[in-house]
Amino acid sequence: MIGLTLVAIGTSLPELAASVASALKGRADMALGNVVGSNIFNILGILGITAIIAPLPIPPEMMRLDLWVMLGASLLLFPFLFRGISLTRPVGAVFLAGYAAYAWVLL
Repeated sequence: MIGLTLVAIGTSLPELAASVASALKGRADMALGNVVGSNIFNILGILGITAIIAPLPIPPEMMRLDLWVMLGASLLLFPFLFRGISLTRPVGAVFLAGYAAYAWVLL
């Protein structure tokens, strides 16, 4: 839970600041690319390097819930990326509510 909230927020604040600045300047493509690119690098790059150094066991509970939540959130984002649908405030609120619900379930 600490990693999901405090560590994740702390490491994501620079991306959030850059994305907000880009969005305010009308560069939504930069904002979205920054967030998606950062997450892809963190998952593939950082975890890949770490796994090369020392094997990372995957707890079974991650396979039961966390994997599916991440997959579901990614699939929900696809229409916005590939069909040119705008990410609006209500859509952002839905994604934020989904994060809050996920964090609540983990408590």
